[in-house]
Amino acid sequence: MKYRMFAVAVLGLALVVGSTVAGGAVKSGPQVGELLPGPFHPLNVTGAKAGEKHCLYCQHGPAPVAMIFARSSSDALTALIKKIDAETGKNTKAEMGSFVVFLSDKEDLQKQLKTLAEKNKIKNTVLSIDQPAGPEDYKVAKDADVTVVLYRNAKVISNFSYRAGQLNNNAIEQIVSDIPKILK
Repeated sequence: MKYRMFAVAVLGLALVVGSTVAGGAVKSGPQVGELLPGPFHPLNVTGAKAGEKHCLYCQHGPAPVAMIFARSSSDALTALIKKIDAETGKNTKAEMGSFVVFLSDKEDLQKQLKTLAEKNKIKNTVLSIDQPAGPEDYKVAKDADVTVVLYRNAKVISNFSYRAGQLNNNAIEQIVSDIPKILK
C-alpha cells in the first residue's frame, strides 16, 4: 500500500514537472540589455503609412517603444493592444510609439486587422504584417505566440514571451507596469 501511494505521488510530481517544462517560458526576440538588430519593413495596415511596407523601427528612432510580435489574434492580445494603445496615447510628450507585427500569411488578415483597429478604437498603435518567421535577425521563436519587447534607444529594457494561451490579465498588467521603465 505504501509503495503504491509513493508511486502515485512520484508519477503525479513527474506530470506536474513535465507540464511545467513543456508549457514553461519561451525565449523569443531580442533579450533584455541587447540592442535591436535594426530595420525591417512590415506591411503597415493602419497608421500614417497604411498600405505600405514601412520600417517602424526606423520611424521611432531613439523614442520609447512597445513592439509586439503576434502569431494569432485572441481576446487577450486585443486587451493587451488596447492597453498599449492607451499608454502610447498618454505618453505622447515622451514620444512613445507602439506597433504590433502579425507574423502570418493569411490572405484576409489585412481586413481583419482593419476591423480590429476600428472596432477597438486603436489609434496610436500601428498594426502591421510580416512573414510567418518574422524578421530573421529578431529571432522570434516559432513556439512564441506573443513576444513583447519594450525598448528605448534601440536597447531592450523588457522582454515578455508567451506560448499560445499563456497571455492573460496578470501577464498584461506585468507588461503595462514595465512601460515606465522605457519612459525614463
